[in-house]
Amino acid sequence: MGKSSVVIYNVSKQQYTPTFKIFFFLLPISLAFTTFLLIFIYIYSTSRVFTNPQASPYLEPATNSSLFEQLFSFSTDNEETIPFSVDNTAEDLFFDLPRTASYAKQNQWSVGLGDLFGLFSGYNMSNTEIYHDTDIFLEDYKEMNKSFKIFVYPHKPDDPFANVLLPVDFDPKGHYASELYFKKALVNSHFITTDPNEADLFYMPFSIADMRHDPRIGPEGLQDFIKDYISNISHKYPYWNRTGGADHFYVACHSIGRIAMDKAVEAKENSIQVVCSSTYFVAGYFPHKDVSMPQIWPKEQDPKNLVSLKRNQLAFFAGQVNSPVRAALLKHWRNDTEVFAHLGRLETDDGEQQLRSKFCLHVKGFEVNTARITDALHYGCVPVILANHYDLPFADILNWKSFSVVVHYMDIPVLKKILQGISLEEYSWLQSNVLKVRKHFKWNVPPVDYDAFYMAMYELWLRRSSVRVRLSASREYI
Repeated sequence: MGKSSVVIYNVSKQQYTPTFKIFFFLLPISLAFTTFLLIFIYIYSTSRVFTNPQASPYLEPATNSSLFEQLFSFSTDNEETIPFSVDNTAEDLFFDLPRTASYAKQNQWSVGLGDLFGLFSGYNMSNTEIYHDTDIFLEDYKEMNKSFKIFVYPHKPDDPFANVLLPVDFDPKGHYASELYFKKALVNSHFITTDPNEADLFYMPFSIADMRHDPRIGPEGLQDFIKDYISNISHKYPYWNRTGGADHFYVACHSIGRIAMDKAVEAKENSIQVVCSSTYFVAGYFPHKDVSMPQIWPKEQDPKNLVSLKRNQLAFFAGQVNSPVRAALLKHWRNDTEVFAHLGRLETDDGEQQLRSKFCLHVKGFEVNTARITDALHYGCVPVILANHYDLPFADILNWKSFSVVVHYMDIPVLKKILQGISLEEYSWLQSNVLKVRKHFKWNVPPVDYDAFYMAMYELWLRRSSVRVRLSASREYI
C-alpha cells in the first residue's frame, strides 16, 4: 500500500470530537457561500450604472430627465444645452460603462484607478527613453532613407480633378494641413520612383480635405469618387490587382476619411490608411496595418526660452463641449484655480496659456484627434491625453510614456491629484523629453531629417511587404 493510502487510512481511523466534525463540515460550505456572495456583490455593483444613472461619475443627478438626456447633454452656466450625437458618444460612455460603475459616488472620489489597487505612487521612471529602441530605429531609418521607393499614380495638370490629385503650390494651413504637407513633400522627395517594379508601395494621391470642398464631389460624393478612382487604376494598371491593394496607401486627416472607403471595401480592408482619426474603437482601422498621422496646425515661429520658462499654472484646456468627455472635464474643473478649463475659444492666443502651463490637456471631442497634442509639444508643455482608444501617432517608434501622461476618462474627477502626484524630478524629465520629440511633430519645407514627413515615411516603411511581386515583362506598364 502506498504512503498516501496509509495516511488516509490512519486519518479515517482517528476519533474526532463532534465540534471538530461540524467545523470540518461547515468550512467548505462557508467558503463556497463567501465566494458566491462576493460574485453577487461584483455583479450588482457593475450593473448599477444601467439602473442608476447617478452612479456614473460623468452624469449630473436629474429627476425630471431621461437617462438618454443625461448621457447626451451638458448644461452650461447659462442653461444652454449642448447635444451630442449617438455615434460620437458611443465610444465615450457605453464602451466604458462597466468600468465606471465601480465608482458609484461621483463626489466622493479621493483616489484614481491606480491608487485603488496601490499601483499609482508617482510616475513610472523605469524607462525615460523617447524611443522604444534607439539603435534599431536609427539603423532602420538609414536603410529606409537609402532603399524605400514609392510609385505615385501620375496625373496631369489639365486633369479635371487636378485640384484634388496634385500637390498644392503653397504652404498649407489649418487643422488638416498634415494631409497636404505629406503629399507636397513626397512628390518632391528622393523616395519617388517612376519604375513601378522598384516600388515598395503605391500612393493614391487624392486629397480627402480638398474633395470635401469641391462642389463637384463634396462629402456626399466622396465615396463614389474613390470607388471610381480605384476602379480606374485597377483597369489601367496591373499593380492593384496583384495584391488586392495591400501595397497601396492613401492619406486623410479629416475624420470623414473614416467613411471614404465604404464603397471600396477591398481598399478599406487591405490598403494602408494613413489617417489622423486613428482610433481602434471604430471598425475599419487596424493599427498593425494602418498608420496614425499627427494632426498639426503649422506655427510660423518657435517660442523662445522653453527650458528656462516659468510655468506657474498646473494645467490648461480650452475648447468646445462636443463630447461627454469634455463635458465631464468642465463639470469638475472649470472653476478650479490651478486647472484652467475654459468653455469655447479664448479671446487671446492659446499659446500664452500653454507657455505658462506645466500640462496641456488633449481631450477627445468629436474624434480622438485634435491639434492640441502637437500644440502642447510646440510650446514645451507636457501633453495629458484624455482620449481612450487613440492609436497615438508614431507609436511604433516613440515611447509616449516618456513625454506625456495618459489618463483614462474615469479618472477625470481625480485629474488634479494625478498631476500633482508627479514629482518635480519626474516632471523635469517629461518636459525634457517633450523638447526632444518636438522635431518629430513639425512639417518643414523642404522636409528635414526626423520631422513629421520622415517619421510618417518610416511608419510606411515598416508596413512594406518583404516580398515584392514582380510582373512579367509583357504585363509591365510603360
